[in-house]
Amino acid sequence: MEDKVIWITGASSGIGEALAYELNKMGCKLILSARRTTALNMVKSNCHFPELTKILPLDLTDFDTLENITAEAISLFGKIDILINNGGLSQRSLIIDTSFEVYQQMVNVNYLGTIKLTKHLLPFFVQQQEGHFVTVTSLMGKFSSPYRSGYCGAKHALHGFFDALRMEHEKDNVSVTLICPGFIQTNVAKNALTGDGSALQKEDEATENGMPVQRCAQQIIKAIHQKKYEAYIGGKEKYGIYLKRFFPKMLHKIVMKSKVR
Repeated sequence: MEDKVIWITGASSGIGEALAYELNKMGCKLILSARRTTALNMVKSNCHFPELTKILPLDLTDFDTLENITAEAISLFGKIDILINNGGLSQRSLIIDTSFEVYQQMVNVNYLGTIKLTKHLLPFFVQQQEGHFVTVTSLMGKFSSPYRSGYCGAKHALHGFFDALRMEHEKDNVSVTLICPGFIQTNVAKNALTGDGSALQKEDEATENGMPVQRCAQQIIKAIHQKKYEAYIGGKEKYGIYLKRFFPKMLHKIVMKSKVR
């Protein structure tokens, strides 16, 4: 990983911030992106080698800006080796109570913005004949839970798209790794949208008791280094992947008995 140029979206907090610190310590050159410039500058200043870090603010839902931003990202260090698609937003509301506009926002932030950015960087990876897309989805991209219908739908969609990308561009030495975290100690629940589009503004017990975010970042970096197709990160919740595959009714019963909000 040393000397790699890595672009991280959603780098102002949570998993993206933790990845920035861990990768910076390894000597990687980083491009940090998110909407909040002040928060990005704080992450940069907290890095062990801030001189290896560049700030590039972006909004994944401002689709028309993403082509120029991608060109600017490439120009910062002259190349990009890895794009970590980490920007995203969660949801905590029942389907019957959730406005269609919230579903649109889930798709725009978690799916279409990521696809747009990936599409703009892909020709550079093909020309370079090397590149690695690392997309942070969720265990909710593999199975579902109440109160997360829009989030689950968008995360499931990422798997469909990036599995196809991996197949189409294997010949160009372009790799794809899908990272599926479970409960990680971040503000993801606190920032989640409710049915009317307002933030939940409180943590849930499962997130508070989840895996420390630094440990999550370390496991993600290991998966990137090994170029895994998929990596499942978290506690016992990650075994839901296998229950979904082999015992879907059992998983349904377990989730229904769990405290999901």
